[in-house]
Amino acid sequence: MSTNSTGSEAGNKGGMKGWWGNFQRSMEAKQQEKQKADEARSIGKVWNAEKKKWEFYFLDAERLEIEEMEKVKTGKKVSTSDEKERPVKDRAYYDLLEVSTNATAADIKKAYYKKARSCHPDKNPGDSEAAAKFQELGHAYNVLSNEQLRANYDKNGINESNSQETMEVDVSIFFNVMFGSELVTPYIGELWMSQMADSFMTQENALTPEEMEQLDEEARRQVMEEKMKAMSEESEFKQRKRRLECALHLRERIKSYDPKNPAPFIQGAREEALKIVSGSYGATYCKTIGFSWMVAAEEYLGFEKSFWGVGGHLARWQRSAASFGGEVKLIGAGIKAVSAGSRAMNKVESLQDEKDEEEASKQMQQTIDEGLPAFLEFAWAVNKRDIQSTLKDACKKVLQDGVPKEERLERAEAIRILGKEFHQVGVIAVKSIKFDAEDIKARLNVASMATMAKAQGQEMTEQDQKDMMQQAKGHVTDGPKKSENVGKSSEEGTNGPKSTENES
Repeated sequence: MSTNSTGSEAGNKGGMKGWWGNFQRSMEAKQQEKQKADEARSIGKVWNAEKKKWEFYFLDAERLEIEEMEKVKTGKKVSTSDEKERPVKDRAYYDLLEVSTNATAADIKKAYYKKARSCHPDKNPGDSEAAAKFQELGHAYNVLSNEQLRANYDKNGINESNSQETMEVDVSIFFNVMFGSELVTPYIGELWMSQMADSFMTQENALTPEEMEQLDEEARRQVMEEKMKAMSEESEFKQRKRRLECALHLRERIKSYDPKNPAPFIQGAREEALKIVSGSYGATYCKTIGFSWMVAAEEYLGFEKSFWGVGGHLARWQRSAASFGGEVKLIGAGIKAVSAGSRAMNKVESLQDEKDEEEASKQMQQTIDEGLPAFLEFAWAVNKRDIQSTLKDACKKVLQDGVPKEERLERAEAIRILGKEFHQVGVIAVKSIKFDAEDIKARLNVASMATMAKAQGQEMTEQDQKDMMQQAKGHVTDGPKKSENVGKSSEEGTNGPKSTENES
């Protein structure tokens, strides 16, 4: 009995000793990993989760990578002067834009904007020939910039009976008018909501509706899964490209910052912010963009310069708190939108037995109008979350770019200042604005008209859109305005959904 007890104690001691040894080795390994990570960060390296190693990141290298990926996706090469022209049925549109039949989408877009500027109606008032040339350029661009229409044109030439050529709809125009401002587009890129709508509109179907009907349920499910997978991959690529472009623009914007004399940069940032808030939804954009930049910069500076990274942790907590608040608002707005949709559907059912069609239509329109603000509020909650996520990654790219640490710290300070000015101007400009149905319907009308104008090869400036908004509001409203803010131009305070918080 004594022998067994002694052996058991020895076994326990041996087990404890082995466990302690493993624990010590594990702690030493983690300490070495931490030391290695600290050394990598100190020289500007970032962790590549895919490759599972520390490496330098370069913005320009990713730009080249994206460009190469685009070439592979389109299956086209950049045209050169000595490259043999690709045979096509008709080359009138290529000759009109003065591009090769091998031209990429970027080549075609660049050529179109270069030639369209010279004959734009605004620059040639009263010149019917210039106006006609502008229309022809727009038509050629609409065909060659769309992969399906271009392929059909290359194979069959001009099809005068094909109305789709002249009515190719760019849904991004609609969303830009509804939610956009030309002044902030370089900073935030194309909204995710617009990208998804465009994917649904332009995704090529392998089968016709008639062919889909002939498939069994399992086959249709597989076709839809493949389509959704393709859309998901395309969306992921577009988002990556968008964040890169936002980062490149931000890097260019802060080049003028001089840490020894920051006053001109601060003044320029404030003046730019004031221009933005004078446009559609400008104050909302300024607040959201400014907050995102400011917190991203403070987080970087906090981890690099403050004791134990306290400043970085504080900025990260601030962003997390704002993100949580945004999630709550998104859920709340979603519930309101669903409720509004349910009310509209219930109204449709209740009016089915209504004999007076005019009265039924009037009640249905009233129900829809009552739900429009809820739908707009939800859309803005989605957009705000999208913008914050995009700018967080864009700032990260700028601050992880493979340049000396001193330069990265200067960039962070410049971004912090730029964000602070945008945020302060946005907070001051935001008023307690509550959109009503008339305002939303006016913007919907203008967005639709702008989309159709672009489809016909015409361009509408932001000032054109503002003027049309005024006309549309005057057309859709009867009697006095419901609110002193409703019906004002964007310069007078139409800056976005009701907002009283000061963070983002």
